[in-house]
Amino acid sequence: MKDKKREEAILLSLRRCDYLTREQLQKMHNLGQTRNAQRILYSMSEYVSSFTDEKKKIYYLNAEGRERVQAEKVRKKTAMVTHYLMRNDLFIIKGRPSTWENEVKIELPGTKTSIIADAAYTFNKIHCFVEVDYKQSMRKNAAKIKKYQQLSTINPQFNLIWVTTTHYRKNKIESLCAELNYKAYLWEDLK
Repeated sequence: MKDKKREEAILLSLRRCDYLTREQLQKMHNLGQTRNAQRILYSMSEYVSSFTDEKKKIYYLNAEGRERVQAEKVRKKTAMVTHYLMRNDLFIIKGRPSTWENEVKIELPGTKTSIIADAAYTFNKIHCFVEVDYKQSMRKNAAKIKKYQQLSTINPQFNLIWVTTTHYRKNKIESLCAELNYKAYLWEDLK
């Protein structure tokens, strides 16, 4: 019975996060040491598929797994997987907020402008918008930050959270976000 509950919890995490590494699943579900985690995940191969990316095994729901937890999104091997993993590391570090939603569209009231945040959640009644910067052009990041600055003139009560890969990119994002309530993280610091 305990094994079935753990299995269900892992499948629900995969439904919510799309892709997870063994290390992320270990943190989320207390799977113990590497060998035990691998044994558990191998035993779930009826519901979970995997591929290797940059020497890490990435897990996602297969057709049977999607059916078992009523997941609609079909996930396959993708070059975008690092983007998902970065977002998921932030999700884990932030305590897996129950209000967390991926790919949230934010309409700017009174304009035809909108922003699609990589994720959004609330913390202490404050909206937090998440942006993941993985190989995105700095011009696109700057354009998105301008939209958030526009949003802040309408409603300044939000936090903007960035996850990026290098010190240079982090410093650039911080300088662009100077007028906003923001926090920038290096991905390596979230692992």
